[in-house]
Amino acid sequence: MSDPREAGRASKPATGLGRLAAKLKRRASKLKRQLWALFLAFKDPETPRRAKAVIIIAIAYATSPIDLIPDFIPALGQLDDLIILPALIALALRMIPPEVASRCRREAWKRLEAGDRFSTGASAAASAVFVAVWLAVIVWVVSRFVR
Repeated sequence: MSDPREAGRASKPATGLGRLAAKLKRRASKLKRQLWALFLAFKDPETPRRAKAVIIIAIAYATSPIDLIPDFIPALGQLDDLIILPALIALALRMIPPEVASRCRREAWKRLEAGDRFSTGASAAASAVFVAVWLAVIVWVVSRFVR
């Protein structure tokens, strides 16, 4: 017979890789929830303008199909996903009044459970900015070698 304390408790993955995968999945879920909360806070009239500016940057960065630092660059490519995005989210959440943040987090839970998805024009704008930055870098590097 099994231990009654184990009832209702999720089993932990046996391998280190399994635990890492589970931890990454939880963090990804939390990021998704926080982005939803930011999206809802952006629409809230009580959110300060500066917070809305940071929210726009965070959502644009998160939803852009193009990274500021491409993922194929070893170590640096993943650095933006692991540091820059969570830092932008944390900054935006600190700038939002606590009552607005808690209300938006509750609504985000409801929307995620319902399977809703948000879409913004920010991802297209962010992609255009990142493409322009990379084109400028390429032009600059080529101009240095062509001389």
